[in-house]
Amino acid sequence: MRHRQLAERAGRRAETVAALWLQLRGWRIVARRRRMPMIEVDIVARRGDVLAVVEVKRRATMEAALCALTPWAAERLQRAAGQLAAEASRGGKPVFARVDLIALAPRHLPRHIPGVQ
Repeated sequence: MRHRQLAERAGRRAETVAALWLQLRGWRIVARRRRMPMIEVDIVARRGDVLAVVEVKRRATMEAALCALTPWAAERLQRAAGQLAAEASRGGKPVFARVDLIALAPRHLPRHIPGVQ
């Protein structure tokens, strides 16, 4: 149980770092830990007409973090992005949604990969 709590805390810290990183680059954080029927989205961010569904991966190495998003999870995130874009577009200007990855590792700056598949 203790290990699970530590992992949960580390995940929340990683998401906070990622959210701050995005804000420093002009993104507005729309939601954090947005629960959807198919998946929980770590961060939903918007800049202009782009809505980014952001998955945050923190690992011991940057290489491991960059490879941590499975194709199955990316597909589920893409479906969630479509649903969130439809919600954001209602009654207003259309929004383009994409899935982004923010990879984190000790002693490295965050790495933002837009439009992962």
